[in-house]
Amino acid sequence: MGDAAILIEGMSKSYGTRRAVHDLSLQIGAGDIFGFLGPNGAGKTTTIRVLLGLLRAASGTAQAFGRDAWRESAAIKADAGYISGDLRLYPWMTARNALKIVGKTRGRDLMADGLALVERFRFSADVPVRRMSRGMRQKLGLVLCLAHSPRVLVLDEPTTALDPPMQQMLYDVLRERAREGTTVFFSSHTLSEVESLCERVAILREGRLVAEESLAGLRGRARRTVTLTWKDAAIAQSAAVPAFLSLERRDGARWECLLLGDVMEVVRWTALQPLSDMSIAPPDLETLFRRFYDGNAP
Repeated sequence: MGDAAILIEGMSKSYGTRRAVHDLSLQIGAGDIFGFLGPNGAGKTTTIRVLLGLLRAASGTAQAFGRDAWRESAAIKADAGYISGDLRLYPWMTARNALKIVGKTRGRDLMADGLALVERFRFSADVPVRRMSRGMRQKLGLVLCLAHSPRVLVLDEPTTALDPPMQQMLYDVLRERAREGTTVFFSSHTLSEVESLCERVAILREGRLVAEESLAGLRGRARRTVTLTWKDAAIAQSAAVPAFLSLERRDGARWECLLLGDVMEVVRWTALQPLSDMSIAPPDLETLFRRFYDGNAP
């Protein structure tokens, strides 16, 4: 417990009669890149706001660096970098004057490190927000989040409006920071970016934790997708589904299935069937995540 950069224990938060987060517990170590996944409305942003002391938990505790998220919120904010999922910036603001303002607020000169990040993210330090594209505004938010070299980065949908090269640039920066000991708490509803970046993930559904494990562990639980094309649609309609397949979709002569058994069972069985085509895909994390979101995960 002493090595946890972020520690949440039994935390719940409600808005009136609606429970946003229920009995959530997480432990995240220093230098971890941790993915926090769930569909919109799952409770991810509420969890982040409690962790940063912007909301008070109804029950349970949330800590960063051993400090209580509500009582010691100012100390946590001093060591944290945060970008919200709904970034708002003043229209007159430029990267250069924003770095001056935030530097004064934090009591340190951020200009050199901030301008280095501006150059790395490839936008102008002197263009005002009102003339920026949405992607440029997101880059500015990231620069302000990163410039003071925080001990923990709390990122709520940080790749919003970034094109693929800039997404990759952000991933590179986050990996570098993690190697230096920064903890990265990366909230998203997009599996692909979490899969390419994070080492461990937690999945939230309707405010409840439904999974927490390594990406390697999730891949081990993911099923392969088997696609079968029958020679005749009538046969596809009448053929019995073997026990080692779960038929997910039937479209004319085409079956889309999940593999429940061994690959060799499929190979032996299909050799005896009137098929025109067959494919077996690698383990499918996307399908597994959809099942978590729908409440049907194994």
